[in-house]
Amino acid sequence: MTKTNTGNFFEDFALGQVIRHATPRTLTTGDVALYSALYGTRFAVQSADTFAEAIGYPRAPVDDLLVFHVVFGKTVPDISLNAVANLGYAGGRFLAPVYPGDTLTAVSEVIGLRENSNGQSGVVYVRSTGFNQDGTEVVDYVRWVMVRKRDPNAVVAETHIPTLPAALAADALGDAVPPLDGDAWRFDLSGSPYRFADYEVGERIDHVDGTTVEEAEHMTATRLYQNTAKVHFNQYTEGQGRFGRRLIYGGHVISIARALSFNGLSNAFHVAGINGGRHVAPLFAGQTVFAWSEILDVQEISGRDDVGALRLRTIATKDQPCAELPLKTGDEYDPGVILDLDYWVLIPR
Repeated sequence: MTKTNTGNFFEDFALGQVIRHATPRTLTTGDVALYSALYGTRFAVQSADTFAEAIGYPRAPVDDLLVFHVVFGKTVPDISLNAVANLGYAGGRFLAPVYPGDTLTAVSEVIGLRENSNGQSGVVYVRSTGFNQDGTEVVDYVRWVMVRKRDPNAVVAETHIPTLPAALAADALGDAVPPLDGDAWRFDLSGSPYRFADYEVGERIDHVDGTTVEEAEHMTATRLYQNTAKVHFNQYTEGQGRFGRRLIYGGHVISIARALSFNGLSNAFHVAGINGGRHVAPLFAGQTVFAWSEILDVQEISGRDDVGALRLRTIATKDQPCAELPLKTGDEYDPGVILDLDYWVLIPR
């Protein structure tokens, strides 16, 4: 009997199944430094203890997306080791700050299943939750992923597609941020004078800069998250697959786009929730990522006079600056679009 893990295939999942994922992970300042080196993120709250302490944090919190990726990585061996593609996200909430020294674990529940018509694969919907060492929920989200079947003839559970929220309510997004001293916010140090009242619905911001992705960088990033998906690492198998090379982890694209968004949104210091998102097309090493954001909504948060919420739609593209690119032609995305992400950020008022 083999003792190795070949991962779950589509027919191995069942509605209501709860999976406790292996390998607790203690985040350190080394992880934070490596994350900064990989993406060049510059948000002041996560970059400097002095800035964070001045406005009300005990110290600089870990970047929200680093937390997301570490929790996501724990789920891969059980959920998406045999994935064809990660398809989308919804209902993501960042529930409590994480600091260096905190230890993260993850649990997932299968909330939906749908076999594809070709009988070769199916879509699995899971809600994954990350906890710190005290059992406090720090992040949760829904994702759906296309997973291969081990046996095309296997009988699978009946179809169930979960109902997911189109967007999270802004009032539910402030708990992960302590009360902030707005008078102590140094706009000269944060990189921009623009605050909540300076943004309007419908405004589009071209983040201008571009980042070329190198093979070693995206593999280092994915290892940082302990994400073991074959499509990112194994050129022997992926070289014989549909694309002929390794895919870049979609979360790597999200972090690049978030880092690029500093140019235009540098005071949007906290990713509070993920309403929805999809990886529209694959990205490969050697291609250059650009990004732009549209302000979908601006919302005050009940009981908070220190921060407001911006709902953003950030579009990432490959090898084509955003100023030159339409989002869609008819119902089809432009071939240059690789990410379409709808999320909430918090920004000082």
